[in-house]
Amino acid sequence: MTAVTWDAPDGDHPARRAVRAAMDAAAAGRKQEWLALFAPDAVIEDPVGPSMLDPEGKGHRGPDGIERFWDENIARVRKYHFRVSDSFANGPACANVVTITATLDGGTTLTIDCLTVYTVDDDGLITSFRAHWEPDRVMATLTSP
Repeated sequence: MTAVTWDAPDGDHPARRAVRAAMDAAAAGRKQEWLALFAPDAVIEDPVGPSMLDPEGKGHRGPDGIERFWDENIARVRKYHFRVSDSFANGPACANVVTITATLDGGTTLTIDCLTVYTVDDDGLITSFRAHWEPDRVMATLTSP
C-alpha cells in the first residue's frame, strides 16, 4: 500500500501541491523537507482548539513551534497512510477530507478522520495548516497488535 491514496479531485493548485508534498514528506519521515514547506510565520492547529497536543489551543507557531510539532507528534509515528477522499481547492487554500491511519511503535494503530485546511502564500509556502478532528473519536480507534 502506498503512503498516500488520493481518491479526490487532483487539479493543479498551489495549496493542493503543498498538501501532497506535506503528506509525502511526513509519511516518508523527511523532516527537513516537510519543514521547508512552511512560511516563517506559519501556524499549525492540529487539532483546532485546545487538546492534549496543544493545551491552550493557540497552535504551533513559527519555525521553532512547527519543528517541535514534528518532533513531538509526527516523528512518534512509525508508519502513516493518508487517504484523501475529497479535496476542494480555491483561493489560497485547499480543504481535504482525509482518513489518516497511524501505526505507532509496537504496532498499535489509530485512525484519524478529519478535515484539513492548508493555506499558502504567493510562493506556495504553507502559512496555515488547520486539522479538524475530535481527540475522543481518535482514541476510540486505538487497536493493539
